[in-house]
Amino acid sequence: MFQELTKRLDQTMRKLAGQARLTEDNIKEALREIRLALLEADVNYAVAKKLVANIREKAVGQDVLGSLTPAQQVVKIVNDELTALLGGHAAEMNLDSEQAKDGIATVMVMGLQGSGKTTFCGKLARKLKKEGRHPLLVAADIYRPAAIDQLHVIGDSIDVLVHSDRDRDNAGQIVKMGLRKAKDNKCDVMIVDTAGRLHIDDVLMDELKAIEKAVSMNEKLLVLDAMIGQEAVSVASTFSEKVGFDGAILTKMDGDARGGAALSLLEVTGHPVKMIGVGEKLEDLEVFHPDRMASRILGMGDMLTLIEHAEEKMDLEEAEDMATRFSEGQFTLEDFLKQIQQMKKMGSLKGVLKMLPGMGGDMLDKANVDDKQFVKVEAVIQSMTLKERRDPDIINGSRRKRIARGSGTTVSQVNKILKQYRDMRRMMKQINAAGGLQEFGKKMLGG
Repeated sequence: MFQELTKRLDQTMRKLAGQARLTEDNIKEALREIRLALLEADVNYAVAKKLVANIREKAVGQDVLGSLTPAQQVVKIVNDELTALLGGHAAEMNLDSEQAKDGIATVMVMGLQGSGKTTFCGKLARKLKKEGRHPLLVAADIYRPAAIDQLHVIGDSIDVLVHSDRDRDNAGQIVKMGLRKAKDNKCDVMIVDTAGRLHIDDVLMDELKAIEKAVSMNEKLLVLDAMIGQEAVSVASTFSEKVGFDGAILTKMDGDARGGAALSLLEVTGHPVKMIGVGEKLEDLEVFHPDRMASRILGMGDMLTLIEHAEEKMDLEEAEDMATRFSEGQFTLEDFLKQIQQMKKMGSLKGVLKMLPGMGGDMLDKANVDDKQFVKVEAVIQSMTLKERRDPDIINGSRRKRIARGSGTTVSQVNKILKQYRDMRRMMKQINAAGGLQEFGKKMLGG
């Protein structure tokens, strides 16, 4: 997501930072590079043109040209303009069940076939359930039995009730009956999975209108595949014109999507991106924060989202227990293994590193990150006896050969993992000797 755009913008900003002073000429050159980077990222031409014009207007002002840190000022301007283009702030979902019919907020999920509607319905249900709500999933796709089966499988996996009726061929009636089922089971949110098509046609639009006529909607969400680039914006424009929607969901944002749809959608259609799908698992759903996304695009990281992921996915009790052990100078290979398993819960290592400041541009490529390294480390440690894990110093040559055979690795790989462990243990001792992490940081910075 945005990887190439981030690289191009990073290179452009580095060139600006290398200038003795900023002039209208070198700003003009930088803006040309920014415009090309945006177009290569599949941003709508008119949107890219307007964004660059806004940046130019602010960047050539005397406050910037006379600044002690002009390059930093330009970065801030670009960041502010990207944030504004993406919506400025996170767009809230309207799920006020008190104002809804029968006290049940209803969400209609729309989109073309293959965009990820059904999976998104499951992700949204899981998210709302974790927030303390009681969702009901409704299978309103009367054409594709596999979609009904898929929704039932998803509902079972997250323990959420699903309503379907394979005997009815009227989607509006199915949704009406779903509302009754939601009321009977004290659900407060109903998520309606509608039918999709390979392309937009009158039958699809008429059916969506019929569903909305049968049951009033709190939210109409349009699911778009980010991989199809500007075509997603075209699809959104047609849906907006024919049936309207309140917000977009961009799926497959973890893939090779160039990101142009996210940057163009609000400006072209007037509808914000509300959430993004960042993986295939049901927990891989994020609220779309324009300021955080702008920061990621500029390679400035996204620590707030990283912290939220850690709080949701990591075992905080285990993390606290490990922190206590570290403070007492205890760090065994068992602790090392637990650390790796906690990290894996956060998703891919590359995905985590992307959220760290300074890891934009070419830095991530240079880091040469490979999640398979985790698998090797786990295999090596799990091939050790309990005694070896708790007292690694007893691991001699013959033990290393046995561990290598048991883990499907080589002795040199076992040696490398043991060295990584010893380096981390040494660092833990230095931190404790310095009086804790804060004091260690001050010493490292020469404070």
